[in-house]
Amino acid sequence: MTFKRSLLVVLLSVAAFGATSPAEATHTWGSYHWARQSNPFTLRLADNVSSQWDASLQLASTDWTQSSVLDTTVVAGSGNPKTCKPVAGRVEVCNSKYGQTGWLGIAQIWASGSHITQGVVKLNDTYFNSPSYNSPAWRNFVTCQEVGHTFGLGHQDEEFGNANLGSCMDYTNDPTTNQHPNTHDFDLLEAIYSHTDSTTTVRSSSASAGAGNAQNDWGKAIGGHDASGDHHHDDVFVKNLGNGQVVVTHVFWAAHSH
Repeated sequence: MTFKRSLLVVLLSVAAFGATSPAEATHTWGSYHWARQSNPFTLRLADNVSSQWDASLQLASTDWTQSSVLDTTVVAGSGNPKTCKPVAGRVEVCNSKYGQTGWLGIAQIWASGSHITQGVVKLNDTYFNSPSYNSPAWRNFVTCQEVGHTFGLGHQDEEFGNANLGSCMDYTNDPTTNQHPNTHDFDLLEAIYSHTDSTTTVRSSSASAGAGNAQNDWGKAIGGHDASGDHHHDDVFVKNLGNGQVVVTHVFWAAHSH
């Protein structure tokens, strides 16, 4: 499945399924990518997470740095995890008790044209502190997936009940074997970043306005859905900010949240 490529800012991910099986599908997030003048480039993941999440964030950074086109490094965060305001040129990763929002995690990106300019990942302790999700496997899985979205990757499969693909970009009811990227994820990153740009958006600047935590803050649903039993949820939303800017939100819903 694909979503509108004319949008300028993307928050969560959309999978574009054009092959015969989920593992073979193209799962880019439209045409969105970080502008950079050479490969591999280094993207900073700003640590606004508690000690309970530090290992998951470091694991995600280590895993994604295995890509031939992308390196990540964990740096100190500069903001309030509750508000988790974006900072130009990097990805802010935050955890907090965001409340009964219905989601485990959200990934947001802002872009100009096809170029991502900043990103945010939020991890909701309201659900991760519950018995259903309070485990390293769930934290590793969701952190890896939401960080992956901020590079321009979508999902390999959005059916929770299907067999695991061995990728954190695959929805699942049991994340035991889906805690890391797989070869297909790295192949897609190479495709996304096969060209270079004349400019760069990988830089640091001041914090800017964030996006809200509730569905009515995200704008219009534009495509993508998860499928868990009889539940089908929209998981990609776009909000027009004016002046050619939009914010798109990709949502990882908790089971039975609607």
